[in-house]
Amino acid sequence: MSRIVLENITKRWGDFVGVDNLNMVIDDRAFVSLLGPSGCGKTTTLRMIAGLETPTSGRITIDGEVVFDSEQGINIPPSKRDVGFLFQNYALWPHMTVYQNIAFGLENLKWSKEEIRTRVDELLALLKIEEFEHRYPSELSGGQQQRVAIARTLAPRPKILFMDEPLSNLDAKLRMEMRVELKRLHLTTDSTFVYVTHDQLEAMTLSSKVAIMEKGILKQYADPLEMYNKPSCIFVGDFIGNPTMNFLDAQYKDGTVSFTGLKAKYITEDGHQINCEKGDSKDVVLGIRPEYIQIRDEGANKGTIFSTLPSGMETTVKININDTIITSVVFGSVDYPVDKEVSFDFTGNSIILFDKENGDNIAIGRLEF
Repeated sequence: MSRIVLENITKRWGDFVGVDNLNMVIDDRAFVSLLGPSGCGKTTTLRMIAGLETPTSGRITIDGEVVFDSEQGINIPPSKRDVGFLFQNYALWPHMTVYQNIAFGLENLKWSKEEIRTRVDELLALLKIEEFEHRYPSELSGGQQQRVAIARTLAPRPKILFMDEPLSNLDAKLRMEMRVELKRLHLTTDSTFVYVTHDQLEAMTLSSKVAIMEKGILKQYADPLEMYNKPSCIFVGDFIGNPTMNFLDAQYKDGTVSFTGLKAKYITEDGHQINCEKGDSKDVVLGIRPEYIQIRDEGANKGTIFSTLPSGMETTVKININDTIITSVVFGSVDYPVDKEVSFDFTGNSIILFDKENGDNIAIGRLEF
């Protein structure tokens, strides 16, 4: 078991709060990504779990064992937390072969030569780098070096593998290939993966759960599709998804929303009552994913094409509706001339109402015109 429990974890440097009262449970064998913009506290969180950074207060438990407790004065060093590290800089020994790099840590742990040979052979096969066994790092591509770094990290069979933006130095094609490799690797090991990234696509495609942070505060912790369809707040809705969610200022009154010169009934998915007295209006923000704005010949609403970005598989379309620009996605190889009038519908049951004052998600539902 490699279950990680964070309780009221806070990290301060003077008056600056890097992580603020974080509570989170990372289940055994999960693949959890810590996601957010630079400076949000994700790497600090990773380093505190690993023991590379000491929290100001709180408690961390790994596999049922308390590894840090500010009140009890417990702080177990990284070397005794049974964890592995993989960072942006692969830090391979340039004067050692691939075999020697992978075996180095096992030699320090006093494994026998036979055990080392067996374990290195397992990892060379697992990561498909058998043919590079006798090469030096300078003779390998970036992706091959990445595989060697992963093999070296996995060699002592750590219960937990920490990764801090390990793919950021690779080109786009190789990053995609390595995402596939990492996901496959997670399924073939018994380790819990904790992954830091600012790339939402990486987090969405790799993780069993995503923790998105802003200014040291955990904004949402959920599986990727739940986070995409039911963001807890405007920040999460904006950060997850590409093209980004449309945010439209609106007024809610007696079950009706008015926005950009349009008016529609707003029907919540579960009959949830929005906190607004009958007859009163409430300032809200409508959150609509681009795929829920569908261009159709018989659409209920009209606008003009502001711009298009065809990419082959899909086209991102900007539509001008009463001097407000909204984003739609049309699947397939299509294009539209600028200023062409088009009809469209707002579809789907995952159109969000956010509270304009605090940005919180207050309802999920659909629009009826």
